[in-house]
Amino acid sequence: MENFKEGFNATMEMTATPSYNINTTDVSENNGSVFTDKYADLRESLNTMSLVIYCLTFVLGVLGNGVVIWVTVFKMKKTVTTVWFLNLAIADFIFTACLPLSVVYIAQNFHWPFGKFMCKLNRTISFLNIFASVYILMVISVDRCVSVVWPVWAQNHRSVRKASCVSLGVWVLALTLSAPYFVFRDTAPSYLYQDIINCFDNYALSDDYVTESVNQLRLLRHQAMTITQLLLGFVVPFTVIVSCYALIIHRLRRNRTLASQSSRPFKIIAAAITTFFLCWAPFHIMALIELVNSSQRSETLGYVITIGVPIATNLAFLNSCLNPLLYVFMGQDFKNKVCKSILAVLETAFQEEVSGSHSDTQSGDTRRSALSTEV
Repeated sequence: MENFKEGFNATMEMTATPSYNINTTDVSENNGSVFTDKYADLRESLNTMSLVIYCLTFVLGVLGNGVVIWVTVFKMKKTVTTVWFLNLAIADFIFTACLPLSVVYIAQNFHWPFGKFMCKLNRTISFLNIFASVYILMVISVDRCVSVVWPVWAQNHRSVRKASCVSLGVWVLALTLSAPYFVFRDTAPSYLYQDIINCFDNYALSDDYVTESVNQLRLLRHQAMTITQLLLGFVVPFTVIVSCYALIIHRLRRNRTLASQSSRPFKIIAAAITTFFLCWAPFHIMALIELVNSSQRSETLGYVITIGVPIATNLAFLNSCLNPLLYVFMGQDFKNKVCKSILAVLETAFQEEVSGSHSDTQSGDTRRSALSTEV
C-alpha cells in the first residue's frame, strides 16, 4: 500500500487549485530510496505560467467584474437581464478576489500557510463559482428561450422580483453542491517535504494509506465527487442550455423580425456560454483522466496530467475575467453606460481638484466650465 500512498500524494494536487508540488530532481524518501521527478523542469515552467495567469486573472477579474457590479446596480435600469448578469459578475468577483491565496500557495512551492479553514473555504469558493456560473447561464438560456418562444407568457410573468428569487435559489443550490468540498478539503505535511503543508482533497478524512478498506473508501468518494461534478456542474446544465438555444434558433429562423430584434442580446449570451464551455470543458476532462489514473497508475496518463492540469486550470480561471470584456465589446448599451459613468466620475474628481486649488470662485467656475466642455 506504500505505492498507493505515493501515487495518491503525487496526484492529490490535481484536485487542488494548482498542480503537483514536486519541483526537484532527486528526493530521498522516508524508506531511504530515491524518488526522481523527471518532469521537474516542466512542472516549474508550468507553475511559473500559472502564477502569471492567476495574477492577470485576479487584476482583470476584480476590476472588470467590479465595474459590471457597479454599473448594473447603480447605472442601469434594473431588469430581469441585469439581475442575471449581476449575479454572474458577483460569482466571478468572489472567486477572483480569492486568487491571491492560490498565488501565494504556488509561489511558496505549494506550501499552504493560511490554515485548514481557509484551505477548505478557498476550495469551496472555487466550486461555488463553477456551479453558480453554469446554473446562472442555464437560467439565462431558459429565460431567453421562454422570451423568444412564448413571448406573451414571458411578458405577463417575467419580473425582477421573480428573477431575484430564482437567483437566490441558484446560489442555494450552488452552495449545497459545493459543501462536500468544504468537508473533504484538508491540510497535511507533504509526503516528501515535512516542512511543506499541502492543501488537498482528503476523501477518506484519514491519513491512513495502508488499510485496504480506507483506500477503497477514498477511491469510491473520489469517483462519486468527480462524476457528480461532471454531471451536475457541466453535462446537465449544458444539455439544458443547448436545448434552449436549439429552440431559439428554430424560432428565429421562422421570424426574421424577431431575429433582428434579438440579434445583439442573443450574441452576447451565446458568447458568454461558448466561452464558459471552452474554458471549463478541459478542466472536467482532466478531472476524469485523473480519476482513471488514481485507480490504475499509468506513466502516459501521469504525463498528460502533469501538462494538462495546470493548463486546464488556468484556462478555467481565465473565464472569470472574460465576461466583462464580452459585455464591453458586444453590448452597446453596457459600453455606453460604462463610458458615461467613468467620464462622470473623472469630471467630478477634476472639478473638486480645481475648486480646491483656487480661492477665486469666478476663476474656478470658468476653469470647470472649460474642463466640462473638453470632457
